[in-house]
Amino acid sequence: MADDWNIKTKLVHTGARRSQYGEMAEAIYLTQGFVYDRAEDAEARFLGAGPDEFVYARYGNPTVRAFEDRIAAIEGTEDAFATASGMAAVFGALAATLRAGDHVVSSRALFGSCLYVLENVLVRYGVEVSFVDGTDLDQWRAAIRPGTKAVFFESLSNPMLEVIDIRAVADLAHAVGALVLADNVFSTPIYSRAVALGADVVIYSATKHIDGQGRALGGVILGSRDFIRGTVEPFMKHTGGALSPFNAWVMLNGLTTMDLRVRAQTETAQKLAEALEGDARLSRVIYPGLASHPQHALAQAQMGAGGTMFAIDVKGGKEAAFRFLNALKVCLISNNLGDARTIMTHPATTTHQRLPDDQKAALGITPGLVRISVGLEDADDLLADLRAGLDSI
Repeated sequence: MADDWNIKTKLVHTGARRSQYGEMAEAIYLTQGFVYDRAEDAEARFLGAGPDEFVYARYGNPTVRAFEDRIAAIEGTEDAFATASGMAAVFGALAATLRAGDHVVSSRALFGSCLYVLENVLVRYGVEVSFVDGTDLDQWRAAIRPGTKAVFFESLSNPMLEVIDIRAVADLAHAVGALVLADNVFSTPIYSRAVALGADVVIYSATKHIDGQGRALGGVILGSRDFIRGTVEPFMKHTGGALSPFNAWVMLNGLTTMDLRVRAQTETAQKLAEALEGDARLSRVIYPGLASHPQHALAQAQMGAGGTMFAIDVKGGKEAAFRFLNALKVCLISNNLGDARTIMTHPATTTHQRLPDDQKAALGITPGLVRISVGLEDADDLLADLRAGLDSI
């Protein structure tokens, strides 16, 4: 029956695991272990626990499983494994898949921690990594070769909002038998069509739009049941990156309102980007919902909307950008995103500060670039605040 439901209904109802008390709200099972009636029951459980049988919270928990089932239902995958953070999901999906001697091709435009995992961690263990301009299909075509094990990209890149052609990259990868892993955080589960477009594995930082209120860390890896339970689960349960039951409960409650929040944030982001485009104090406004965005048509085809994030490049570099940021009254300076509050981030000095200047320049991360995660405030109040900030430069 749940398969026939629309996404708003799935976000509220799927994955529920009510106890004998028939509680309305999801229960929090704050337990690290489970009790068996007989020693034979413990033995049987360890030999092969079913979907509603648990042995240890690092392996699985009823509240965590409810979150996994719900997010899988809305993403359209067979299964999911919830992790302690978004980066635990990224690293877990890659490390569980790859081994020494394997070759992975990745887009170059990534969140700083994702770059670190690929450039520093995986390479240390003998994985060969090739980086490409994610928007250039010729570079993907040249880098993917027979024997390539996986490709990895952010479907909407952080912070430059480049849009990857998921179907085209997936076709190239699948032609050589490579797995397609998509970090889909900026696209959000609401606008995601990654699986339909060919992604084999979808990764989210649940810390972002899924929680949506800056309360807890979490992540999730989604894919086929064979991949999740056969590849990801053994790696994650033995290396310890599991999501806590309390955080899973927070994420479950975040999912119920995610559709409303994300659509409202996207509507406001579109209004703000349109209003600021052409401002003489900005060298550019970057938003996939604008016709001026280089991949605007692709964004509309893949997502149907521009999303909750946009970026501006303040003329005058770091000094002007800091003056702008320090003058804001409604918008907050932080490095999270997907929050109910509008968050401003200066990538060159925070999320991507460790990158050499030439690498920042190659990615388009200038000293004046400001990433904006649009919240749930009134659009007119946000626009007035942004304009007041620009007036202070």
